[in-house]
Amino acid sequence: MNNLKRHASDLRIGRTSEPGRLYLVTTVTLNREPVFANLASARTLINTLRSELSRNQIQTWAYVVMPDHFHWLMQLNHEALSAVVGRVKGLTAKQLGQSIWQSGFHDRAVRKEDDLKAMARYIIANPLRAGIVESVANYPHWDAVWL
Repeated sequence: MNNLKRHASDLRIGRTSEPGRLYLVTTVTLNREPVFANLASARTLINTLRSELSRNQIQTWAYVVMPDHFHWLMQLNHEALSAVVGRVKGLTAKQLGQSIWQSGFHDRAVRKEDDLKAMARYIIANPLRAGIVESVANYPHWDAVWL
């Protein structure tokens, strides 16, 4: 088994989904291709994230779509985390007409003592840290419930 496939399967070891739990999810494009540097592609992913809210499967607290990955602070309702993330990735790829994702994803269950606003600020500041923009006001691919 190559390292990429082994790493993807390792990400699933011990993964559980708890209704009501908040998760910080990160997933990366295939070969780190900058798929979402394209405005239409980034908006496709964002619309897919928003459609999950309308399906009442999750609550989105914050997200940022970077050129080759995205971060999503979300809360599960009743569906398993892997089902929600798999659907978002699958629908986005289908709408864009190509395979765009590495297999697997990284998730971190948010603890009660975690500061959600601080996590959201960290997520949203990704384009600043990457040197893509000088102000998050100049980056169109993020949102947070507090703003």
